[in-house]
Amino acid sequence: MKYDFTPRGVCSRGIHIELDGETIRSVRFDGGCSGNTQGVAALAAGMNANEYIKRCKGIKCGFKNTSCPAQLAIALEQALAQQK
Repeated sequence: MKYDFTPRGVCSRGIHIELDGETIRSVRFDGGCSGNTQGVAALAAGMNANEYIKRCKGIKCGFKNTSCPAQLAIALEQALAQQK
């Protein structure tokens, strides 16, 4: 399943996810801090989506109330809900 998400409150403008059931196959961010978003995407690949959500939901970036990793967690929650 492919899922596109528009994050809020962060520098990235888009998150593109590919899931195989609950397994994250790939993640790509549009914009944001290139090294950080590439790192998050690389670490998430192959991980169970629920495990990622558990680990990264609520992470903040500086003075922001959210972060790119937290926005990915929200996107994964929505994608999993859409699969049901």
